[in-house]
Amino acid sequence: MAPTAQPITVARRDQMFPILAEADIERMRRFGEASSYAAGEYIVTAGTVAPGLIVILSGTVDITQDVSPGRRETIVTHGPGNFIGELAQLSSRPSLVNAEAKEPVEAFVIPSQRLRDLMVQEASLGERIMRALILRRVGLLESGSSGPIVIGPAGNGDTLRLQGFLRRSGQPHRALDSDSDPCAKTLIGHFHIDPHHLPIVLCPNGKLMHNPGETELARCIGLLRPIDPDTVYDVAIVGAGPAGLAAAVYAASEGLSTIVLDCRAFGGQAGASARIENYLGFPTGITGMALMARAYNQAQKFGVEIVIPDEAKLLGAADDAPGYRLDVGDGESLRTRTVVIACGARYRRLDIANLAQFEGTSVHYWASPIEARLCAGQEVAVVGAGNSAGQAAVYLASQVGKVTLLARRDSLDATMSRYLVERIKAQPNIEVVTETEIEALEGEAGNLSALRWRNQVTGAVTTRPIQHLFLFIGADPNTDWLAHCDVALDARGFVRTGADIAAGQMETSRSGVFAIGDVRSGSVKRVAAAVGEGAQVVAALHAYLSRGNAPQTAGRP
Repeated sequence: MAPTAQPITVARRDQMFPILAEADIERMRRFGEASSYAAGEYIVTAGTVAPGLIVILSGTVDITQDVSPGRRETIVTHGPGNFIGELAQLSSRPSLVNAEAKEPVEAFVIPSQRLRDLMVQEASLGERIMRALILRRVGLLESGSSGPIVIGPAGNGDTLRLQGFLRRSGQPHRALDSDSDPCAKTLIGHFHIDPHHLPIVLCPNGKLMHNPGETELARCIGLLRPIDPDTVYDVAIVGAGPAGLAAAVYAASEGLSTIVLDCRAFGGQAGASARIENYLGFPTGITGMALMARAYNQAQKFGVEIVIPDEAKLLGAADDAPGYRLDVGDGESLRTRTVVIACGARYRRLDIANLAQFEGTSVHYWASPIEARLCAGQEVAVVGAGNSAGQAAVYLASQVGKVTLLARRDSLDATMSRYLVERIKAQPNIEVVTETEIEALEGEAGNLSALRWRNQVTGAVTTRPIQHLFLFIGADPNTDWLAHCDVALDARGFVRTGADIAAGQMETSRSGVFAIGDVRSGSVKRVAAAVGEGAQVVAALHAYLSRGNAPQTAGRP
């Protein structure tokens, strides 16, 4: 039997909770302000914004998490030389834990802005602090106790939607099955919740929400904050996939005030990859979520304002100054000197009449641990012949009884990386069915009971009792919102740039508006290529801003 992996709080405890040397503390003092706390005082409370990173000089502090209403669990006790904080303190988000002084405490507090200054100005010390903040967030994710509590039936579409959003957003949370979990039943009774009104979410600030939308939930937990209408950003980036996050990191690190929006979560399609093994610098491979979470944290380190989930709706010229106005969700707008369109692509759907009936419960566009738990031990079907489909099939094969991989082509060789083709062949529980298309989904009440597919060559029809279907059949450009923005698109809906429209490199038909990554016409649809374009566009931003140009429309052929 394989040994059980140690929780990160044990395996990497010294890195999670380092004791700073006196010399390190002295280097940090100039970034903070002295503060003191009485015994029994709550320095930080879950659900409220902490004053910043708190370095303890004397006294002890208990760090606890709320494992259920009215019950707390101690994570660690900090003493002199320790510091209080995790990733939330990088961007002034609400705390996920409580901090209570067990005796009189002397400390100094480093606000979020100054913490980011410390990261840049004290590189080696900043590296140790950043590593600790990341590991502490990973520990909270592992514990499954901090953050909002989602209560609802385990296979319910809205329950899965809320869990998926929190997971893709890197937010610790707890999911309780209302049908079987005693704590869930207690909470439902305490709040007098009608089962028909499930799922519910109990936020760390005490607010109870009935089946909220992602935006509503994000505002409740402090992930999404109001946009300051008076701030004029140097660049607004629409899309937080590999291209958008790369552009954000390079732009902010070079001194440009930067805001990033995404209507779903950070990571884009790359974040859905179960494992990426051909990305430069990661010889053992890395999950798409882990890679994109690193980029997201890196962007926050450099002070990028991240607004997720929030949807760009209209791009227009600013009313009172050179630059652009970007209208977003909830009636808000922001002002910016330049815009980078990096909104990628949206998942392509099967052309089957009753598909929507099963989406969210039985038809999936991600293969994460949440979906894997739903179909543990079962047979599942994966549709697609690209790397995303291959990665999903290999991952699911380790979690389910059998994977049937369906492809329209006669072989995977032309569209899938060789290492994935070989790995799929080596898995005894993956069956590859080529030259095949799904023609019907069977089931009721949103639950799939069978799939029917047809061989395109022989006409043979096969029906299998499969309850979960994973679709990775490509993507279409996510550019519907640009329909009335005077940005030129090609025949397939991708954004035209550069010489194609007599504009600068990566520049669209509107000067000062650029496009990068999968959404750009002619781009290479690879993670590394998207990251490269994100870095490359920053030089074009600097050139444009140095000229001080007012927005205009480029000539079109």
